[in-house]
Amino acid sequence: MQFQQLQYFAAVAETRHFTRAADMVHVAQPSLSQQIKALERELGADLFLRARGNITLTAAGEALLPLARRILADADTARQEVQELVQLRRGRVRLGATPSVCTGLLPDVLRAFHDRYPGIRLLIEEGGSHDLVRELARGALDLALVVLPLPSPSPALTTVELLREDLVVVSSPEAPAPGGPGRRTVRVADLEGERLVMFRHGYDLRELTVAACRAEGFEPDLAVEGGEMDAVLGFVRAGLGVAVVPRMVATRSGRGLRVTPLARPGLHRTIALAHRSDVAPPRAARELQRMLLER
Repeated sequence: MQFQQLQYFAAVAETRHFTRAADMVHVAQPSLSQQIKALERELGADLFLRARGNITLTAAGEALLPLARRILADADTARQEVQELVQLRRGRVRLGATPSVCTGLLPDVLRAFHDRYPGIRLLIEEGGSHDLVRELARGALDLALVVLPLPSPSPALTTVELLREDLVVVSSPEAPAPGGPGRRTVRVADLEGERLVMFRHGYDLRELTVAACRAEGFEPDLAVEGGEMDAVLGFVRAGLGVAVVPRMVATRSGRGLRVTPLARPGLHRTIALAHRSDVAPPRAARELQRMLLER
């Protein structure tokens, strides 16, 4: 039984006329008649009683008609569903990002994406790069914004560098300035003796900051540790210590904070957009990817 045969059958059942049915489905009348006869042979029953000028359904035809209409309607619904996805009228994007990227980079891009494609649901998962790479690998995310280099090389992922961002030191304006008063910049070495507000384990900024301090020959003195980005900034505002954060975060969320750049060569991090190499991201995810790369 072919889909086209059901389409022809339904047209004849509606018009009760082979020629008008052929016009409706845009096929030659002999071809339509042949397909109806082939369908009847397939089913082993006549579907129409054919009398001159009078076409009526048989009992078999009456039984088949609602089923045929349902199949045709389901096919039309499937066609419309796929077209809506292709034309980005509906669907979803599952995006992973580190919390600092969610705070600094994503809000403007996601707003622009939502304004352009309001029918697309955006599902955001925050986590460290290690966790996001794992979620990508198991297919739980379409895209992820991760910090390079990745915690462990992953040949199954494709990464495209998005931006290279400076890190800065934030402190409470009511506390002594890091490195001493009047300093326009501060070196990593100047953080020795400062109390640091530190991110939780597995947080990319934690690993980078601790490694930079150790490279200068000292172990950082941690006043508070274990927080996410918002908590860290709040603790710094309260005067519990200083923290090393991305410049983008400090610019967007730096109200009530003193922001001091790091002296050259400073500290930097590279943000990349990652997706699985073996599976192409869905159309909506590819569009978000394009907007992130062109931002």
